[in-house]
Amino acid sequence: MEYGFTTAAYVLAAILFILSLGGLSGQESAKRAVWYGIVGMAIAVAATMIGPGSGNWGVALILLALGGAAGWQVAQRVQMTEMPQLVAAMHSLVGLAAVFIGFNAEIEMNRVAAMLRDAGIAGCDPALSAIGCAAAAGQGELFAGVTGFALKVAQKIAVEVTILQVEVFLGVFIGAVTFTGSVIAYGKLSGKVNSKAIQLPGGHLLNAAAAAGSLVLLFLYIGGAGWWTLALMSLLAFFIGYHLIMGIGGADMPVVVSMLNSYSGWAAAAIGFSLSNDLLIVVGALVGSSGAILSYIMCKAMNRSFVSVILGGFGNTAGPAQEIAGEQIAIDAEGVAAALNDAESIIIVPGYGMAVAQAQQSVSELTRKLRAKGKNVRFAIHPVAGRLPGHMNVLLAEAKVPYDIVLEMDEINADFPETDVVIVIGSNDIVNPAAQEDPNSPIAGMPVLEVWKAKQVFVSKRGQGTGYSGIENPLFYKENTRMFYGDAKKSIDALLPLID
Repeated sequence: MEYGFTTAAYVLAAILFILSLGGLSGQESAKRAVWYGIVGMAIAVAATMIGPGSGNWGVALILLALGGAAGWQVAQRVQMTEMPQLVAAMHSLVGLAAVFIGFNAEIEMNRVAAMLRDAGIAGCDPALSAIGCAAAAGQGELFAGVTGFALKVAQKIAVEVTILQVEVFLGVFIGAVTFTGSVIAYGKLSGKVNSKAIQLPGGHLLNAAAAAGSLVLLFLYIGGAGWWTLALMSLLAFFIGYHLIMGIGGADMPVVVSMLNSYSGWAAAAIGFSLSNDLLIVVGALVGSSGAILSYIMCKAMNRSFVSVILGGFGNTAGPAQEIAGEQIAIDAEGVAAALNDAESIIIVPGYGMAVAQAQQSVSELTRKLRAKGKNVRFAIHPVAGRLPGHMNVLLAEAKVPYDIVLEMDEINADFPETDVVIVIGSNDIVNPAAQEDPNSPIAGMPVLEVWKAKQVFVSKRGQGTGYSGIENPLFYKENTRMFYGDAKKSIDALLPLID
């Protein structure tokens, strides 16, 4: 009965997770999709708590309460600008959980083996499980008091135990890489770690050597060398995660976040196999595959291969960059407002600077006023705008900007030549003409929003510095570009009373 209820609950939860993932693909269905996910997770937790193998209710309830309280506090305090680093931090917890579960599985396997040794039982038939081996030796009651995961281990034959060891090894490896990689990604996104691509001498050879060493340790582990192989592999995997992400530049962070999301999913799936937990396998596969697909989509949008991102990232040039002629010309709020009042078609390009300044509400109000005057106002969203996939879409939805005027790059790029005014708010790389004009640029070949083709371009920016990736932008020096310096929210607020 317990197994039937748990299986049914897991199936229902899996369906809700699939509906949630599907709904998140559209802005209008995203809110409903989030509720699907919440209900699915609640069902999954409840089924696990009362299903087969459950126990330690006191500890479980205390941990649920502590985790729920911590989650509530994080949800209340974290601003939308901090969502990228929050997601990276959450990925690190998934990876660490996979490592802990893997080591716990190793402890349980050793416990079962030790029970056989202590009972003087050796040379078991590989076709028999530990329980069968004990029964054949006339000690059928040896595992009578064993429950939980240890009982699952005791029921496995030798080949199944070897498969379990491989699953545990892979789960710990992927989890360890995810943990340190996500910690470094969090540091880069939050500005606590240098966003430039940094590698130790030897670079990729060190990563390759650590991976090869981990493979050797896998064979030693399943050959019975002992738990130390798992521990040493974990240290190598921690290094790979650290060094891999440190060697990726800031402009590739959106891809890295989705990649780590994929890693965390595969770690969960591997541990799901180890625990014989069907729901964990399904959810891990969903997260892993969706993260991988998203990484591929973003790499395609950046005209880069997934391998090139992982093995280096932006930051390495093929030669000297082209010299930039001209100067950055500033403009005040009155000048921008005058151009907006005269314009018929306007495109707004939001970037991370809008998120930092929390200017989305002001941008929404500016959009409302301009549309009320009969102007054609639209938003252009680059696939990797901000530091998290969909970051700009979420901010604009939060500010109640109509969904139908928020367009993706492929939908709107051809319209810039017929556009009167483009307002760029806190974007750099995604509007950088060097991607097309400078073959030596670190972003050469990357598809960008061709804003410079509009009649007038106004760039809302704090100062004259480069963007997050540290790449200079020739757009700021073009004749039809004016720099609207200042905090994005204050700058947009200054425009509102001037729109007549």
